[in-house]
Amino acid sequence: MTDDAFTQLRTPRLFLRRFRESDVEAFARYRSDPAVARYQGWDAPYPLEQAREFVTTMATAQADVPGDWLQIAVARAGDGSLVGDCALAPQAHEARTVEIGFTIAPEHQGRGYAREAVSLLLRYLFGQLGKHRVTASCDSRNAPSVRVLEAVGMRREGHLVESTWSKGEWTDDLLFAIRGREWMS
Repeated sequence: MTDDAFTQLRTPRLFLRRFRESDVEAFARYRSDPAVARYQGWDAPYPLEQAREFVTTMATAQADVPGDWLQIAVARAGDGSLVGDCALAPQAHEARTVEIGFTIAPEHQGRGYAREAVSLLLRYLFGQLGKHRVTASCDSRNAPSVRVLEAVGMRREGHLVESTWSKGEWTDDLLFAIRGREWMS
């Protein structure tokens, strides 16, 4: 089940929406922060032109395409300013299972935005799209991300030791998941 019409989800404090041209500078800025990039698949600094290309691509990318990642902006409801992003990727071989990810800009961390955005994304995936299972993984040293995943009800299902070569070192990955019926209860 694809959702070609995805435009926006909201809570009283946040919107999950398509990226806009006005997001490019803020997006490049937080992706250029070495502390933000440390556990991510990109390197800092993150060039402005690369940010522009990424935002342009994601602004019109189809949602819920098996095997493809879609990144969406996390913006404050009041002024629409970018605070971070969330991502979703239905598995290529089983589209009812979706992997998610999230990043929050440093100046917006510690305010509950990540938990709120991930909860909203889960509500969309389970409620609107009828997904069966949502997964996430993170570097075992990324304690704030672990806390967010646990806070939204995801259970730790695995610890892969030195499973990913990242930025010149072997890193451990923690695996998390939640099923739709668990989320709904």
